[in-house]
Amino acid sequence: MPFAVSRWLAAFAAIVAFAPAPPAGAQTLAAVKERGTLVCGVSQGLAGFSAANDKGEWSGFDADFCRAVAAAVLGDASKVKFVPLSAAERFDALKSGGIDLLARNTTWTMGRETQLGLLFAGTTYYDGQGFLVPKSKGVVSALELGGAKVCVQAGTTTETNLADYFATNGMTLEVIDSIIPGGTRGTVHNESDPQRRW
Repeated sequence: MPFAVSRWLAAFAAIVAFAPAPPAGAQTLAAVKERGTLVCGVSQGLAGFSAANDKGEWSGFDADFCRAVAAAVLGDASKVKFVPLSAAERFDALKSGGIDLLARNTTWTMGRETQLGLLFAGTTYYDGQGFLVPKSKGVVSALELGGAKVCVQAGTTTETNLADYFATNGMTLEVIDSIIPGGTRGTVHNESDPQRRW
């Protein structure tokens, strides 16, 4: 099984996971050691987690996680190649061997382990979801958003949670992919994501 590591995974758990890994994990570890570089999948730029500056230098929690794994496995925290990935690209890159480790916002679900054959090592970051609505709309509760257009990144657990919330509360909504600009009443993102769109 390839390793899926996100900001929800503990650094120590991933390092430990390399040692007693199943056969495919052992092959990944051997390839990293032979190559001398850890190829680490990160977000395409999420402030505080993984973002490159104008010199291409990566910083943030996820970038530092990659460096910690490189230091543990290779003895040198600088032996990391960062590969920015969208939510849609991340699992294919991991399963195809395009990256050794995924260290970006990725929710650990049983479905992802069983259906995608991924191995999550542990939790390092707990996040939540919330709605962000312009104050001028006068909305004080998410229960007032019935029938609204809501921006959310397609193909994420946030999208699934949004649909579940509205269905549970007998409300309808129109989901707008947050990558596409358009007139929406509100947006839902992980609460750690400072990059909200209108």
